[in-house]
Amino acid sequence: MAKCAPITLPELTQSYDVFFVDQFGVLRDDAGPYEGAIAALFELASAGRKVVILSNSGRSGEYNSERLVRLGFARETFDFFVTSGDVAFDILSRRENMIRGMAPCLTISSGGDSNLADRLGLASVHSAANAEIVIISGSEAERIPMDDYREMLRPAAEKGIPCYCTNPDIHKLSNGSIAPGAGSIAKLYEGMGGPVTWLGKPYLEIYEHALKLAGVTDRRRVVCIGDSIEHDILGAKSAGLDSVLVRTGILADVNDEQLEHLCASAHAYPTHMLQQFAF
Repeated sequence: MAKCAPITLPELTQSYDVFFVDQFGVLRDDAGPYEGAIAALFELASAGRKVVILSNSGRSGEYNSERLVRLGFARETFDFFVTSGDVAFDILSRRENMIRGMAPCLTISSGGDSNLADRLGLASVHSAANAEIVIISGSEAERIPMDDYREMLRPAAEKGIPCYCTNPDIHKLSNGSIAPGAGSIAKLYEGMGGPVTWLGKPYLEIYEHALKLAGVTDRRRVVCIGDSIEHDILGAKSAGLDSVLVRTGILADVNDEQLEHLCASAHAYPTHMLQQFAF
């Protein structure tokens, strides 16, 4: 790609002070850490760099931090863990009259997670016909057909029930392959006429939240590292930040021609290219 320069992680450490690092596809897949990723975070921390894990996860940063630690990552090697779920809670809990306490809410997630609805004081329901709010925070499309999700959500979409997608990822890693993510389910909802509010990468709110949390005063010293053009690279561009595309994760098997097409379609090119997140 003519518009993108290859780089190494030691070189990035010389050029940037703050690192926004994606979780899935950069640090780990659904099975565990990528080779070298745990050590790479140690190196960044040892060099005095500030690290913010920035993830399109509908679950909280605290939950995700604990999960990383269980996988072998050291908690002292990252300063903050910011998720789209945390940003959604921060935004939705401050919007007066937008969400009525104890309103019936249908959550589409993985593993039965209803964390955001619980934090907002909503009453969880299991049928879209009874919902006044829909939250889409995860996907189990590796086992639930997308047509089933469509029919599950149709009653709410046809009534125009507001939906909040707290994980805009179109794809997810699953058992060494790629499956539709929560963002794909939210697009189904939109396609049936349902209104969707998107919270997470590539949308600006999650970046502003992370920048404020990290105390950033000079955006030129911040770099975003991710494996997705349409989320990580486009999001960095929207926030006025440099970006690095890592050739692990969902684009690991994409060739240069396909990658060029993806960048052109998204109108977003990474500042740098990194083979993997490792020193």
